[in-house]
Amino acid sequence: MADKSQRGHNEGTVYYEESRDRWVAQITTSLGKRKKYRCKTKQEAIRKKNEVLRELEKGTVVTAARKKLGDYLEDWLENAHRSQLRISTYVNYKKLIRYIVDDLGNVWLDKLTPQQLQAFYTKKLETLSSKVVHEIHGVLHLALKNAVRWGMVSRNVCDLVTPPRIVSREVVPLTLEQARVLVKHVQGHRLEVLLAMAVVTGMRRGELLSLRWSDVDFERRRLLVMHSVDFIAHYGYIEDKPKTTAGKRLISLPSFLIDMLEKHRIQQLAAREAAKKWVDNDLVFPNLSGGYMHPNHMGEKFRKLLKEVGLSHIRFHDLRHSAASILLCMGVNIKVIQELLGHSDISITLRTYSHLLPSMQKEVVDTWDGVFLLDDESDEKGRS
Repeated sequence: MADKSQRGHNEGTVYYEESRDRWVAQITTSLGKRKKYRCKTKQEAIRKKNEVLRELEKGTVVTAARKKLGDYLEDWLENAHRSQLRISTYVNYKKLIRYIVDDLGNVWLDKLTPQQLQAFYTKKLETLSSKVVHEIHGVLHLALKNAVRWGMVSRNVCDLVTPPRIVSREVVPLTLEQARVLVKHVQGHRLEVLLAMAVVTGMRRGELLSLRWSDVDFERRRLLVMHSVDFIAHYGYIEDKPKTTAGKRLISLPSFLIDMLEKHRIQQLAAREAAKKWVDNDLVFPNLSGGYMHPNHMGEKFRKLLKEVGLSHIRFHDLRHSAASILLCMGVNIKVIQELLGHSDISITLRTYSHLLPSMQKEVVDTWDGVFLLDDESDEKGRS
Protein backbone atom coordinates (compact mmCIF):
# COMPACT_ATOMS: atom_id res chain seq x y z
CA MET A 1 0.00 0.00 0.00
CA ALA A 2 1.28 3.47 -0.86
CA ASP A 3 2.45 5.73 1.93
CA LYS A 4 -0.63 7.92 2.54
CA SER A 5 1.44 10.55 4.35
CA GLN A 6 2.86 11.61 0.99
CA ARG A 7 -0.51 12.70 -0.30
CA GLY A 8 -0.61 16.36 -1.35
CA HIS A 9 -3.15 18.93 -0.28
CA ASN A 10 -6.65 18.58 -1.78
CA GLU A 11 -5.82 15.05 -2.93
CA GLY A 12 -7.42 11.75 -2.01
CA THR A 13 -6.88 8.04 -1.86
CA VAL A 14 -8.96 4.91 -1.40
CA TYR A 15 -7.85 1.90 0.64
CA TYR A 16 -9.27 -1.11 2.48
CA GLU A 17 -9.35 -1.11 6.30
CA GLU A 18 -9.31 -4.75 7.44
CA SER A 19 -10.00 -4.10 11.13
CA ARG A 20 -13.38 -2.56 10.27
CA ASP A 21 -14.07 -4.39 7.02
CA ARG A 22 -14.62 -1.08 5.28
CA TRP A 23 -13.25 0.81 2.30
CA VAL A 24 -11.95 4.28 3.23
CA ALA A 25 -11.93 7.44 1.13
CA GLN A 26 -9.27 9.67 2.66
CA ILE A 27 -8.88 13.32 1.70
CA THR A 28 -6.06 15.69 2.66
CA THR A 29 -7.36 19.27 2.83
CA SER A 30 -5.48 22.45 1.98
CA LEU A 31 -4.97 22.91 5.74
CA GLY A 32 -3.06 19.61 5.86
CA LYS A 33 -5.84 17.81 7.75
CA ARG A 34 -7.04 14.35 6.79
CA LYS A 35 -10.70 13.50 6.57
CA LYS A 36 -11.88 9.89 6.34
CA TYR A 37 -15.14 8.53 4.96
CA ARG A 38 -15.85 4.80 5.46
CA CYS A 39 -17.90 2.98 2.83
CA LYS A 40 -19.09 -0.59 2.28
CA THR A 41 -17.64 -1.01 -1.21
CA LYS A 42 -14.64 0.26 -3.13
CA GLN A 43 -16.90 1.85 -5.74
CA GLU A 44 -18.75 3.83 -3.02
CA ALA A 45 -15.41 4.98 -1.58
CA ILE A 46 -14.21 6.16 -5.01
CA ARG A 47 -17.44 8.06 -5.60
CA LYS A 48 -17.17 9.64 -2.13
CA LYS A 49 -13.57 10.65 -2.74
CA ASN A 50 -14.44 12.33 -6.04
CA GLU A 51 -17.49 14.04 -4.50
CA VAL A 52 -15.48 15.50 -1.61
CA LEU A 53 -12.70 16.64 -3.93
CA ARG A 54 -15.27 18.50 -6.04
CA GLU A 55 -16.67 20.12 -2.88
CA LEU A 56 -13.16 21.12 -1.84
CA GLU A 57 -12.68 22.86 -5.17
CA LYS A 58 -15.96 24.75 -4.62
CA GLY A 59 -15.04 25.52 -1.01
CA THR A 60 -18.20 23.83 0.32
CA VAL A 61 -16.66 21.04 2.38
CA VAL A 62 -16.13 21.20 6.13
CA THR A 63 -12.41 21.57 6.84
CA ALA A 64 -12.29 22.76 10.47
CA ALA A 65 -12.50 20.76 13.69
CA ARG A 66 -15.99 19.71 14.75
CA LYS A 67 -17.84 21.59 17.45
CA LYS A 68 -21.22 21.34 19.07
CA LEU A 69 -23.61 24.17 18.26
CA GLY A 70 -23.73 25.51 21.82
CA ASP A 71 -19.94 25.65 22.16
CA TYR A 72 -19.58 27.30 18.78
CA LEU A 73 -22.22 29.99 19.43
CA GLU A 74 -20.72 30.99 22.77
CA ASP A 75 -17.21 31.05 21.30
CA TRP A 76 -18.38 33.08 18.28
CA LEU A 77 -20.14 35.66 20.43
CA GLU A 78 -17.43 36.09 23.06
CA ASN A 79 -14.30 35.87 20.90
CA ALA A 80 -15.23 36.73 17.34
CA HIS A 81 -18.14 39.13 17.45
CA ARG A 82 -18.34 40.89 20.82
CA SER A 83 -15.93 43.70 19.92
CA GLN A 84 -18.22 44.75 17.06
CA LEU A 85 -21.34 45.07 19.21
CA ARG A 86 -22.85 47.69 21.46
CA ILE A 87 -23.27 46.45 25.02
CA SER A 88 -27.07 46.45 24.66
CA THR A 89 -26.82 44.36 21.47
CA TYR A 90 -24.32 41.98 23.07
CA VAL A 91 -26.61 41.42 26.07
CA ASN A 92 -29.56 40.76 23.74
CA TYR A 93 -27.54 38.34 21.60
CA LYS A 94 -26.45 36.49 24.72
CA LYS A 95 -30.08 36.06 25.79
CA LEU A 96 -31.15 34.86 22.32
CA ILE A 97 -28.26 32.39 22.11
CA ARG A 98 -29.28 30.94 25.48
CA TYR A 99 -32.66 29.97 23.96
CA ILE A 100 -30.83 28.11 21.16
CA VAL A 101 -28.34 26.40 23.48
CA ASP A 102 -31.10 25.16 25.80
CA ASP A 103 -32.69 23.16 22.97
CA LEU A 104 -30.01 22.56 20.35
CA GLY A 105 -26.74 23.11 22.19
CA ASN A 106 -25.66 19.45 22.04
CA VAL A 107 -26.26 19.06 18.31
CA TRP A 108 -23.05 18.83 16.28
CA LEU A 109 -22.68 22.05 14.31
CA ASP A 110 -22.21 20.26 10.97
CA LYS A 111 -25.14 17.91 11.69
CA LEU A 112 -27.80 20.58 12.31
CA THR A 113 -30.63 20.01 9.84
CA PRO A 114 -33.32 22.32 8.46
CA GLN A 115 -35.95 20.01 9.96
CA GLN A 116 -34.45 20.35 13.45
CA LEU A 117 -34.32 24.12 13.14
CA GLN A 118 -37.86 24.46 11.81
CA ALA A 119 -39.17 22.28 14.65
CA PHE A 120 -37.22 24.42 17.13
CA TYR A 121 -38.86 27.61 15.83
CA THR A 122 -42.31 26.01 16.06
CA LYS A 123 -41.66 24.95 19.64
CA LYS A 124 -40.40 28.39 20.67
CA LEU A 125 -43.48 30.09 19.23
CA GLU A 126 -45.48 28.36 21.98
CA THR A 127 -43.75 30.42 24.68
CA LEU A 128 -42.09 33.36 22.90
CA SER A 129 -43.41 36.12 20.65
CA SER A 130 -42.92 35.86 16.90
CA LYS A 131 -40.63 38.90 17.10
CA VAL A 132 -38.28 37.18 19.58
CA VAL A 133 -38.19 33.95 17.54
CA HIS A 134 -37.44 36.03 14.45
CA GLU A 135 -34.55 37.66 16.35
CA ILE A 136 -33.28 34.18 17.32
CA HIS A 137 -33.29 33.27 13.63
CA GLY A 138 -31.39 36.45 12.84
CA VAL A 139 -28.56 35.91 15.31
CA LEU A 140 -28.25 32.21 14.37
CA HIS A 141 -28.09 33.11 10.67
CA LEU A 142 -25.30 35.58 11.40
CA ALA A 143 -23.36 33.03 13.46
CA LEU A 144 -23.71 30.25 10.87
CA LYS A 145 -22.64 32.61 8.10
CA ASN A 146 -19.40 32.97 10.02
CA ALA A 147 -19.18 29.18 10.50
CA VAL A 148 -19.34 28.73 6.71
CA ARG A 149 -16.54 31.27 6.31
CA TRP A 150 -14.42 29.40 8.87
CA GLY A 151 -14.99 26.06 7.09
CA MET A 152 -16.92 24.57 10.03
CA VAL A 153 -20.08 23.89 8.00
CA SER A 154 -20.64 23.62 4.27
CA ARG A 155 -23.93 25.56 4.25
CA ASN A 156 -25.98 27.96 6.32
CA VAL A 157 -28.95 25.90 7.47
CA CYS A 158 -30.89 29.10 8.22
CA ASP A 159 -31.14 29.70 4.47
CA LEU A 160 -33.18 26.48 4.17
CA VAL A 161 -35.89 27.24 6.74
CA THR A 162 -38.76 29.71 6.90
CA PRO A 163 -38.48 32.09 9.85
CA PRO A 164 -41.76 32.96 11.56
CA ARG A 165 -43.70 35.90 10.24
CA ILE A 166 -43.67 38.71 12.78
CA VAL A 167 -47.15 39.31 14.14
CA SER A 168 -47.01 42.91 15.28
CA ARG A 169 -48.65 43.89 18.53
CA GLU A 170 -51.63 46.07 17.77
CA VAL A 171 -50.83 49.59 18.86
CA VAL A 172 -53.67 51.94 19.76
CA PRO A 173 -51.97 55.35 19.76
CA LEU A 174 -53.39 58.38 21.49
CA THR A 175 -55.68 60.59 19.46
CA LEU A 176 -55.02 64.31 19.28
CA GLU A 177 -57.74 64.91 21.87
CA GLN A 178 -56.37 62.23 24.22
CA ALA A 179 -52.86 63.68 23.88
CA ARG A 180 -54.24 67.13 24.71
CA VAL A 181 -56.02 65.75 27.80
CA LEU A 182 -52.86 63.98 28.99
CA VAL A 183 -50.60 67.01 28.57
CA LYS A 184 -53.15 69.23 30.33
CA HIS A 185 -53.47 66.77 33.22
CA VAL A 186 -49.71 66.63 33.87
CA GLN A 187 -49.28 70.41 34.16
CA GLY A 188 -46.98 71.06 37.11
CA HIS A 189 -45.86 67.40 37.28
CA ARG A 190 -42.16 66.51 37.08
CA LEU A 191 -42.82 64.66 33.83
CA GLU A 192 -44.87 67.43 32.24
CA VAL A 193 -42.27 68.66 29.74
CA LEU A 194 -40.86 65.19 29.06
CA LEU A 195 -44.30 63.82 28.13
CA ALA A 196 -45.10 66.87 26.00
CA MET A 197 -41.79 66.41 24.18
CA ALA A 198 -42.53 62.73 23.58
CA VAL A 199 -45.98 63.44 22.14
CA VAL A 200 -44.84 66.34 19.93
CA THR A 201 -41.44 65.11 18.69
CA GLY A 202 -41.81 61.31 18.75
CA MET A 203 -38.39 61.02 20.39
CA ARG A 204 -37.45 57.65 21.89
CA ARG A 205 -37.28 57.20 25.65
CA GLY A 206 -33.49 56.83 25.64
CA GLU A 207 -33.13 59.96 23.48
CA LEU A 208 -35.20 62.02 25.90
CA LEU A 209 -33.44 60.75 29.03
CA SER A 210 -30.01 61.56 27.55
CA LEU A 211 -30.99 64.97 26.10
CA ARG A 212 -28.68 67.76 27.25
CA TRP A 213 -29.30 71.48 27.47
CA SER A 214 -26.38 71.96 25.11
CA ASP A 215 -28.38 70.03 22.50
CA VAL A 216 -31.23 72.57 22.62
CA ASP A 217 -30.98 75.69 20.45
CA PHE A 218 -33.50 78.14 21.92
CA GLU A 219 -32.83 80.84 19.33
CA ARG A 220 -33.47 78.61 16.33
CA ARG A 221 -36.17 76.67 18.23
CA ARG A 222 -34.74 73.24 17.58
CA LEU A 223 -32.77 70.46 19.22
CA LEU A 224 -30.16 67.96 18.08
CA VAL A 225 -30.59 64.27 18.88
CA MET A 226 -27.08 63.08 19.67
CA HIS A 227 -27.36 60.38 22.33
CA SER A 228 -29.49 57.57 23.72
CA VAL A 229 -29.22 55.97 27.14
CA ASP A 230 -30.54 52.74 28.63
CA PHE A 231 -30.16 50.92 31.92
CA ILE A 232 -28.78 47.41 31.50
CA ALA A 233 -28.60 45.00 34.42
CA HIS A 234 -25.01 44.34 35.61
CA TYR A 235 -23.76 47.21 33.43
CA GLY A 236 -25.69 50.23 34.70
CA TYR A 237 -26.49 53.23 32.50
CA ILE A 238 -25.06 52.84 29.00
CA GLU A 239 -25.08 55.84 26.69
CA ASP A 240 -24.54 55.43 22.95
CA LYS A 241 -24.75 57.47 19.81
CA PRO A 242 -27.72 56.80 17.49
CA LYS A 243 -27.43 53.48 15.65
CA THR A 244 -27.86 55.04 12.23
CA THR A 245 -26.98 58.31 10.52
CA ALA A 246 -30.70 59.10 10.32
CA GLY A 247 -30.95 58.69 14.09
CA LYS A 248 -28.70 61.73 14.57
CA ARG A 249 -31.14 64.45 13.57
CA LEU A 250 -32.38 68.00 14.06
CA ILE A 251 -35.92 68.43 15.36
CA SER A 252 -37.75 71.75 15.07
CA LEU A 253 -39.83 72.70 18.11
CA PRO A 254 -43.10 74.67 18.27
CA SER A 255 -43.15 77.89 20.30
CA PHE A 256 -45.21 76.46 23.17
CA LEU A 257 -42.65 73.68 23.68
CA ILE A 258 -39.78 76.18 23.71
CA ASP A 259 -41.67 78.15 26.39
CA MET A 260 -42.14 74.97 28.43
CA LEU A 261 -38.44 74.14 28.17
CA GLU A 262 -37.41 77.63 29.32
CA LYS A 263 -39.67 77.41 32.40
CA HIS A 264 -38.45 73.86 33.02
CA ARG A 265 -34.83 75.06 32.98
CA ILE A 266 -35.58 77.77 35.56
CA GLN A 267 -37.30 75.23 37.82
CA GLN A 268 -34.38 72.83 37.42
CA LEU A 269 -31.87 75.53 38.46
CA ALA A 270 -33.93 76.16 41.60
CA ALA A 271 -34.05 72.42 42.36
CA ARG A 272 -30.30 72.22 41.81
CA GLU A 273 -29.68 75.00 44.34
CA ALA A 274 -31.93 73.31 46.90
CA ALA A 275 -30.48 69.81 46.41
CA LYS A 276 -28.00 68.49 48.98
CA LYS A 277 -26.23 66.58 46.24
CA TRP A 278 -26.25 67.34 42.53
CA VAL A 279 -24.27 65.76 39.69
CA ASP A 280 -24.02 68.23 36.83
CA ASN A 281 -24.56 66.14 33.69
CA ASP A 282 -26.33 68.97 31.84
CA LEU A 283 -29.36 66.68 31.43
CA VAL A 284 -32.72 68.19 30.53
CA PHE A 285 -34.64 65.41 32.31
CA PRO A 286 -32.44 64.19 35.18
CA ASN A 287 -33.35 62.46 38.42
CA LEU A 288 -33.57 64.40 41.70
CA SER A 289 -29.78 64.58 42.01
CA GLY A 290 -28.87 65.44 38.40
CA GLY A 291 -28.09 61.90 37.22
CA TYR A 292 -29.93 59.76 34.69
CA MET A 293 -33.60 59.12 35.42
CA HIS A 294 -34.20 55.37 35.67
CA PRO A 295 -36.45 54.18 32.79
CA ASN A 296 -38.43 51.88 35.09
CA HIS A 297 -39.09 54.66 37.58
CA MET A 298 -40.26 56.93 34.78
CA GLY A 299 -42.44 54.13 33.42
CA GLU A 300 -44.17 53.65 36.77
CA LYS A 301 -44.95 57.37 36.98
CA PHE A 302 -46.26 57.33 33.42
CA ARG A 303 -48.61 54.38 34.08
CA LYS A 304 -49.95 56.12 37.19
CA LEU A 305 -50.66 59.30 35.22
CA LEU A 306 -52.52 57.36 32.52
CA LYS A 307 -54.71 55.78 35.18
CA GLU A 308 -55.40 59.15 36.80
CA VAL A 309 -56.54 60.69 33.53
CA GLY A 310 -58.65 57.64 32.60
CA LEU A 311 -56.67 56.56 29.54
CA SER A 312 -56.02 52.92 28.62
CA HIS A 313 -52.62 51.48 29.44
CA ILE A 314 -49.98 52.05 26.77
CA ARG A 315 -46.19 51.78 26.82
CA PHE A 316 -44.12 54.94 26.92
CA HIS A 317 -42.85 53.98 23.46
CA ASP A 318 -46.43 54.22 22.21
CA LEU A 319 -46.20 58.00 22.63
CA ARG A 320 -43.78 57.84 19.68
CA HIS A 321 -46.46 56.03 17.67
CA SER A 322 -48.99 58.60 18.87
CA ALA A 323 -46.83 61.44 17.58
CA ALA A 324 -46.57 59.81 14.14
CA SER A 325 -50.29 59.00 13.88
CA ILE A 326 -51.33 62.51 14.98
CA LEU A 327 -49.02 64.06 12.39
CA LEU A 328 -50.38 61.76 9.68
CA CYS A 329 -53.92 62.77 10.57
CA MET A 330 -52.81 66.42 10.35
CA GLY A 331 -51.76 65.73 6.76
CA VAL A 332 -48.00 65.97 7.37
CA ASN A 333 -45.96 64.36 4.57
CA ILE A 334 -44.74 60.83 5.39
CA LYS A 335 -41.19 61.81 4.39
CA VAL A 336 -41.19 64.57 7.01
CA ILE A 337 -42.41 62.08 9.63
CA GLN A 338 -39.63 59.67 8.64
CA GLU A 339 -37.01 62.35 9.25
CA LEU A 340 -38.62 63.42 12.53
CA LEU A 341 -38.64 59.85 13.88
CA GLY A 342 -35.11 59.15 12.66
CA HIS A 343 -36.01 56.12 10.54
CA SER A 344 -33.13 55.15 8.24
CA ASP A 345 -35.52 54.15 5.45
CA ILE A 346 -38.98 55.42 4.58
CA SER A 347 -40.12 51.80 4.17
CA ILE A 348 -39.85 51.45 7.97
CA THR A 349 -42.19 54.40 8.44
CA LEU A 350 -44.62 53.11 5.82
CA ARG A 351 -44.57 49.58 7.23
CA THR A 352 -45.28 50.88 10.74
CA TYR A 353 -47.97 53.42 9.93
CA SER A 354 -49.43 52.41 6.57
CA HIS A 355 -52.59 51.19 8.30
CA LEU A 356 -53.39 54.82 9.11
CA LEU A 357 -53.18 55.99 5.50
CA PRO A 358 -56.45 54.47 4.15
CA SER A 359 -58.41 56.63 6.61
CA MET A 360 -57.17 59.65 4.70
CA GLN A 361 -58.54 58.49 1.33
CA LYS A 362 -61.77 60.44 1.81
CA GLU A 363 -59.78 63.66 1.62
CA VAL A 364 -58.27 62.47 -1.68
CA VAL A 365 -61.71 61.56 -3.07
CA ASP A 366 -63.15 64.90 -2.02
CA THR A 367 -60.23 66.67 -3.69
CA TRP A 368 -60.82 64.86 -6.99
CA ASP A 369 -64.53 65.57 -6.79
CA GLY A 370 -63.75 69.24 -6.26
CA VAL A 371 -61.45 69.34 -9.27
CA PHE A 372 -63.89 67.80 -11.74
CA LEU A 373 -66.98 69.49 -10.32
CA LEU A 374 -65.26 72.82 -10.82
CA ASP A 375 -64.44 71.84 -14.40
CA ASP A 376 -68.08 70.88 -15.02
CA GLU A 377 -69.29 74.19 -13.63
CA SER A 378 -66.85 76.11 -15.85
CA ASP A 379 -68.10 74.23 -18.91
CA GLU A 380 -71.71 75.02 -18.05
CA LYS A 381 -70.91 78.73 -17.72
CA GLY A 382 -69.03 78.65 -21.02
CA ARG A 383 -71.97 77.11 -22.86
CA SER A 384 -74.42 79.58 -21.37
